[in-house]
Formats: sequence, structure tokens, C-alpha cells
Amino acid sequence: MEQTLLLNATYEPLKVVHWQKAVTLWCQGKVEIVASHDREVRAVSFSLRLPSVIRLLRYVRIKTRFDYVPFSRANIYARDQHTCQYCARHFATQDLTFDHVIPVSQGGRKDWENIVTCCVACNRRKGGRTPAEAHMHLVRVPRRPDTAPALRITIGLRRTPDSWRDYLYWNLELDGDDG
Repeated sequence: MEQTLLLNATYEPLKVVHWQKAVTLWCQGKVEIVASHDREVRAVSFSLRLPSVIRLLRYVRIKTRFDYVPFSRANIYARDQHTCQYCARHFATQDLTFDHVIPVSQGGRKDWENIVTCCVACNRRKGGRTPAEAHMHLVRVPRRPDTAPALRITIGLRRTPDSWRDYLYWNLELDGDDG
């Protein structure tokens, strides 16, 4: 089904919502429809083209902590640059695992300061011991990142409705057309 781009009152993109949520917000008088898809939905007394872009009528202040980086698998891989923190070799995502620097059995926690990326061979070698007990050294002491790693959510250009393109910020390198 079609998705709808939700803009703040200042035309800044906030998020993508399902078209049904967009219609609900419009019926509540909270948004205006800026652009529509070609598809229509019909009710008993009226028909409506599915909204493609909607804009809030009142400004919503976004309380985003720019220093907050969620603790997730993808962010740990990004922080450690897909590198085993024991042998310093770079690996594909599917060839990496996590290691508790201080094992859970010894009171180690599941947090930024105790989890590192590790190749399977080094993880087996270390086992349930600390790096010192296993005579292994960390490439870098794990810590919480100060800023978000170089990961971003992207929307495929081929699937993005044309009506969204004026409202999204593009960070693209365009191919030169030497035509």
C-alpha cells in the first residue's frame, strides 16, 4: 500500500506514515494534503485520492538528543568499523559476532563499554574468559559513541514517489553525464 510523507508545519520531513494514518490526521483537521497518489479510496459519501505528502498545520518541536546513539547490532558494527577487536581484521557482517569483554558469568553487562565485535575464531579462542585471562589484547577499548555512526536510513530512489522529492534532503553524488 502507498505510504505518506509527513511534514512539519515548516515543510521539514518528519517521518513516513501509512496512508490510513494520513487520512485519519486529515479528517481530524490536523494536516493538509500537499500531494496525492493516483489511487483513490471510496467511502459511502465521497472519494479521496490517497495522500502522498501531508503537512501538519501546527509546528511540532522535535526533542531529539543528538548525542544519543541507540545500542544496537548495526551501531556496534559501525562503531568498531566491522573489525574484530582482537585480531584487527576486517570482516563482512555475517562473519562477525559479539563478545562480552568481561563475560556475563563474571558480572559483565550488555552495554557499550563491554560489547565488541569479534570474529568467530577469536571468540572461540577467548571463550568465557577476560582478554587478560586469554592472553588477548583489545584493539580499542569499547565505549559509547559521542555521535551517531555513519549509518543512515535511506529510501530507495527508484521507489520514492516523485511527490516526495522536493521535501527530502538528498546527499547524493550524481554521475556526470558526458553525453
